[in-house]
Amino acid sequence: MAAISSAFSVEGHGPPLFLIHGIGASRHSWDGLIRHLAPHFRCISYDLRGHGLSPKPTPPYSLDDLVDDLEALRAELGIERAHFAGHSLGGMIGPRYALRYPERVLSLGLYSTAAFRTDDDAAKVRGVVAAMRQKGIPLVLEALKDRWFTPAFAERCPEVIERRLRQVVETDPAVFLSVFDIYAETEMAPWLHEVTHPSLVLTGEHDGGCNPRLNQAIAEAMPHSELVILPVLRHAILLEDPDTVAVPVLDFLQRHRLG
Repeated sequence: MAAISSAFSVEGHGPPLFLIHGIGASRHSWDGLIRHLAPHFRCISYDLRGHGLSPKPTPPYSLDDLVDDLEALRAELGIERAHFAGHSLGGMIGPRYALRYPERVLSLGLYSTAAFRTDDDAAKVRGVVAAMRQKGIPLVLEALKDRWFTPAFAERCPEVIERRLRQVVETDPAVFLSVFDIYAETEMAPWLHEVTHPSLVLTGEHDGGCNPRLNQAIAEAMPHSELVILPVLRHAILLEDPDTVAVPVLDFLQRHRLG
């Protein structure tokens, strides 16, 4: 499938940093973190194909389609080398991009993503996709909401959660299920050890699908990685507490600023 020309935003000054969002989200997932990063880095956030304002080719999509789109955006902007960070599915796109285009990458961020799933882990995530196909996406969202956000945040900021759920519902179901399939079926374990760039592996302490057990394995597989576990948080770290996320992210990026 041909690469698309993605909708994107650029904020800040400094070394370039591509920010890759997850399933049924948009580049605006990064807005809270960009406030901290833009004084130090040129932050390039973009909408994945089928999301936000980007073109919507007919699904299904593959992980390499999403990598092709990222490479097309890099080439469009004329950037030779950059930092790359992704959340959830974005945390799979970034390492796959680094495997294919190692010369373009200064560092990687793998935030709230998954690898080294057990058979039970894999069955659970596939079960979520199957339930969405059978019952419809809206009926399964309530369970996902509880995996994404802590109860305290749900009580304190219901409007943020409502906006996130509405974003999912308004995503073309064929697109949403296609990218969820990518997330469910991608297993980075066979090749992660080949990704040798400095990497920050980060997740929430209570992220059910991308928990510290999986992230410990990711960090151990990558030769030059650091692992950070954020207390209390679940999956939606960028929306729930970008101020806390920014501390280790900015520390890591500053130490690897020029590769």
